[in-house]
Amino acid sequence: MGRPGRSAPAGQPAPAPTAPPAPLTRRRALAGLGGALATAGGIGGTGAMATGCAAPRAGAAGRTRLRYWHLFGGGDGVTMSRMVDAFAAAHPDIALEATQLQWGSPYYTKLGMAGAGGRAPEVAVSHLARLAGFAPGRLLDPFDPGLLAAYGIGADRFPPEIWRRGRFDGRQYAVPLDTHPMVLYYNTDICGRAGLLDDGGKLRPIAGAARFTAALRAAKKATGLPALTTETLGPDAATPWRLFATLYAQTGGAVLSADGKRLALDDAKALRALEYMAALTDEGLIARRTDYAGAIGVFNGGKTAFHLNGEWEVTTFTLSGLPFSMTRVPALLGSGAVQADCHSFVLPHQQRRSGAGNEAAHAFVAWMVKHSVDWAEGGHVPAYLPTLDDPAYLRLTPQSAYRSVIDDVALDQPAWFAGSASVMWIELGAVFSGVLTGSRTPRDALREAKARLRQLLDTPDPLGGSV
Repeated sequence: MGRPGRSAPAGQPAPAPTAPPAPLTRRRALAGLGGALATAGGIGGTGAMATGCAAPRAGAAGRTRLRYWHLFGGGDGVTMSRMVDAFAAAHPDIALEATQLQWGSPYYTKLGMAGAGGRAPEVAVSHLARLAGFAPGRLLDPFDPGLLAAYGIGADRFPPEIWRRGRFDGRQYAVPLDTHPMVLYYNTDICGRAGLLDDGGKLRPIAGAARFTAALRAAKKATGLPALTTETLGPDAATPWRLFATLYAQTGGAVLSADGKRLALDDAKALRALEYMAALTDEGLIARRTDYAGAIGVFNGGKTAFHLNGEWEVTTFTLSGLPFSMTRVPALLGSGAVQADCHSFVLPHQQRRSGAGNEAAHAFVAWMVKHSVDWAEGGHVPAYLPTLDDPAYLRLTPQSAYRSVIDDVALDQPAWFAGSASVMWIELGAVFSGVLTGSRTPRDALREAKARLRQLLDTPDPLGGSV
């Protein structure tokens, strides 16, 4: 999944503008993360510490042992467990040990330290945009192209840019499973009353900020309430960053240089995105003060026409019986680009990666991406291109309705502090939260965001990696 739910109550007061942050040091960047190594209290799954760090050995009855770490909980966790069970049933010669660890920074700290010690599991999950901080060649091992090819996995089966982001120094260090972009959920009853649906009951195409604003006004008129809900505040709120990143990417702007080493933020383009966010708040078109859980609850209660979030909440709304559907975030400020990341498979570094265990890891990765129709039920867009044309996937509704977004995903530029659950998301999410709640002006938010980005760029990667 993209992230866990939040615990702060909906409707809490907006935070006051924060003072300039303390200098970001390596110690501060890792604050709160290293504790995940000292205790197993936050780790899900049975025997996580014992099986994750034990020396490689043969499985029971001569079977090949394959240890797999992942961070999926909730509905994603249930789906992943089903897929793991299916793989195990289809491969009786492989003793698969799957371990779920705590989502977010604790997971990445443990994964990095396991790779640094060379006693890591055979295979693990990582967000693709986090690859830059994991020192490929030191904390991660490359995939064997011959083994991948033997199992039918190669560059021609994935979107070129997504596949390329998994490469470093000419070798492949990540195989993408999906992309999980921000999407637009819409309540079909409210949108129908507002005259926003076509004859087939789908949302009419919306192009441009003016038309989207008009649609929000029509929905607000139909309900008397703000038309749009999304996470605007709360502890570690990341959605304000994801919304800005989407709008800013649509203008053609980049936050960092292509190598992730320099600030590339374009003031005019960034202000255009931030001013549009502020305009939604000023006109009362977006619910101003809602944390993550509150934003979901308001939309799930049938009170708003639209909800902006990652596509992973599709199961939440389906199970509740809400009349809803989903579509891509409209092209509001230019292109159809949308902020996203990708769940990917990686090979954490082992001191002696070879033999049957390494081959089993490649077989597992290939099997999982080829069976990603099952994974797509949770909303994620499969990265394996043949799946996008699979009739079984096309029958998934509304999940297949936004599959074209695979060609327009905007991943963070490669930097150790970027990607899902990263310090950049938290730092800039806090800044842009103020724009959505009305406690910051767009210009003030831009100044603060640039200051925090410069601090991050000046801080060495705590794990010593760079792509």
